[in-house]
Amino acid sequence: MAVEEVTSQTFRQDLIDSGVVICAEDLWKTYEMGSEQVHALRGVSLEIRKGEYTAIMGPSGSGKSTLMNLIGCLDSPTKGSYWLAGRLVSDLDDDELAYIRNKEIGFVFQTFNLLPRATALHNVELPMIYNGTPSEERQERARQALQQVELGERMMHRPNELSGGQRQRVAVARALVNNPSILLADEPTGNLDSQTGEEIMALFERLHQQGNTIILVTHEPDIAQRAHRIIRLRDGKIERDERLHSK
Repeated sequence: MAVEEVTSQTFRQDLIDSGVVICAEDLWKTYEMGSEQVHALRGVSLEIRKGEYTAIMGPSGSGKSTLMNLIGCLDSPTKGSYWLAGRLVSDLDDDELAYIRNKEIGFVFQTFNLLPRATALHNVELPMIYNGTPSEERQERARQALQQVELGERMMHRPNELSGGQRQRVAVARALVNNPSILLADEPTGNLDSQTGEEIMALFERLHQQGNTIILVTHEPDIAQRAHRIIRLRDGKIERDERLHSK
């Protein structure tokens, strides 16, 4: 019985059966600032199902970046439980954590994070180099990912030869190349002009229509409105969880 209880806590088939890819229960994140404690998250609980398009938004200091780091397994909660694809993240060792992060989550950052001297193709290959994918397969999958974001003709260009929107498309292709369960985007239009931002948001909508699960972190209401669900944070708590039924 004890073994069954441990197994059920470490891996939850019920979440997978119900289509839940992210399950957070009572997440807290507390930072020690000298003699004071700062509670960045205060008991956040949420579920996100496969195929959802969710925006997490809130003002500066609301906890949205902290929550994104926990969802992306880039940080650990002070208290609470987090399951990713049915697995309890706190029970994973470093190798398992790196594997599940590489396999389950594709990251898109505001600053693109591209290698300046590498071609678009090589930048997209990087996640597969880390997981040991053979060279020929890497290149083929990277080409397919760049074609998916309509950059097939620019794959041999370096970042300084691409526009801001094209660089963000390379970053999206890199995030997609391992076929992750979740596409996690942090202020993906923050460094783009409004027209280019519109193009990137149209790309996310198309990716969602193709079945991708997208979580978008933003402080911009008009960007959040492009999602189908908005989770609003304030002072480290979920203030409102709204589904946009018109979508």
